Amino acid sequence: MSRVLGIYMSPRAEGNSDLLLDAFLAGAREAGAVVETIYIRDHDIQACAECAGCDETGECVLTDDMDDLYPLMMRADRVVVAAPIFFYGLPSGGKALVDRCQALWNRVRLDPDQRRSNGRGFFLGVGATKGKDLFEGSLLTVKYFMDAIGLPAQTDELTFRQVEAKGDIKNHPDALKQAHQAGTAFAAD
Repeated sequence: MSRVLGIYMSPRAEGNSDLLLDAFLAGAREAGAVVETIYIRDHDIQACAECAGCDETGECVLTDDMDDLYPLMMRADRVVVAAPIFFYGLPSGGKALVDRCQALWNRVRLDPDQRRSNGRGFFLGVGATKGKDLFEGSLLTVKYFMDAIGLPAQTDELTFRQVEAKGDIKNHPDALKQAHQAGTAFAAD
């Protein structure tokens, strides 16, 4: 049985990326996965201070809600990130979480046994424009985030362009069905 962590990076509750991740996690649950979630908007996450305090210990010197989130990321063998795209990147709250995982990168570097080579990552992205490279920056960030938390950097993806207003994803043909099917496959593999 897989342990799936869903990370909701949108600052907007019940928006398009939330709806996609809801469908994805419903599919994962149906496949028998244990599902846990993080809603970035509900947490106080300071920016990384780039102080190098975690270099020798793998422990961040800052004290905030990340203290509760680090264990969730380290015990999941599958992690799915859902985000709207802001200026071709992740929203600031999500990026703060990613940056603060420098501590986990150091933890895995110091103790390679914490790497979960059989784990998997997934990225759900939604963007308002139709730009060719709309998801490239976020996908690259998510891949290296997966590596930092001890999962393989190879990350599957499902992305949708030209989706902006809250709930517009419901009007996109088969988007929620695709997300549900992807979640089922992600948990079952």
